[in-house]
Amino acid sequence: MNKKVLAIYYTQSGQMTEIIEAFTAPLIAGGASVEIVTLKPLENYDFPWTGQRFFSVMPDCVLSVPRPFEPLSLKEDRYDLIILGWQPWFLSPSIPSSSLLQSEQFKAILKDTPVITISAARNMWLNAFVRVKKLLTDAGGRLVGNVALVDRHPNVVSFITIFYWMLSGKKERYLNIFPKPGIDEKDILNTGTFGETVSKYLTAGDFTNLQDELIKQKAVEINYTLMFTEARAKPIFAVWAKIISKRKNQVPWLSAFKYYLFIALFLGAPILILLDAILLKPFSAKKIQRKKLSYLQVTT
Repeated sequence: MNKKVLAIYYTQSGQMTEIIEAFTAPLIAGGASVEIVTLKPLENYDFPWTGQRFFSVMPDCVLSVPRPFEPLSLKEDRYDLIILGWQPWFLSPSIPSSSLLQSEQFKAILKDTPVITISAARNMWLNAFVRVKKLLTDAGGRLVGNVALVDRHPNVVSFITIFYWMLSGKKERYLNIFPKPGIDEKDILNTGTFGETVSKYLTAGDFTNLQDELIKQKAVEINYTLMFTEARAKPIFAVWAKIISKRKNQVPWLSAFKYYLFIALFLGAPILILLDAILLKPFSAKKIQRKKLSYLQVTT
């Protein structure tokens, strides 16, 4: 096939490495030359996190403040396809991911190049994806496909298991009761199916209908309840980030945000979801469908 592909990503836990390897395997098998590059921030985001360190990155993450990373050492000046692996933090692209998309070096590579994004999230990735799409568009990249992998367990359950994994570094069943955290291993392996689809379009040199086929394969799905919750949380996170970023001593404000987050998830969200189910959702079917389509499609 002799197609040149760049797969670039950031990972803390190693989960995205597994995803990228599974996703690109069919492209390599199909004859493409796949260059896999791991982004290395200069700032330390050690895994596992501490609770204080985790919340400390929230303002810069939500406000998309770029942070430096090691210069990219790439084999090619141009690629036939770029695969970007990224993850959301605090309903926004992670700091390493947004920093990459704002770097002049990477923007030069992106220009006029087809791009496929693949994300790994606990469950809320929609607002972060909108931001990623805009950054890609602003850089002149052509987003042709999107895969969104999520933890499929209920919201509260995944919240508990992710925090256990994040603070302990152990991807195992918490208390031997809860499921394993993160993306299910079967879903990670199944990304190879999506990679096969991408390989077919890469060979043809035409990605026109790629996203439609990926949607049929359930490479990306929209959960209405999570979409509703995330839409309400996004502006509130932005307010918190702006307030905290202006404080010399951010520690008490970050602590207040942490408790707000817990209260909002366990008390506020269920009430809002119930009210929506009774008062709004039954009368908003067309609006909801349009919103879902806007997240499923890769065009802006």
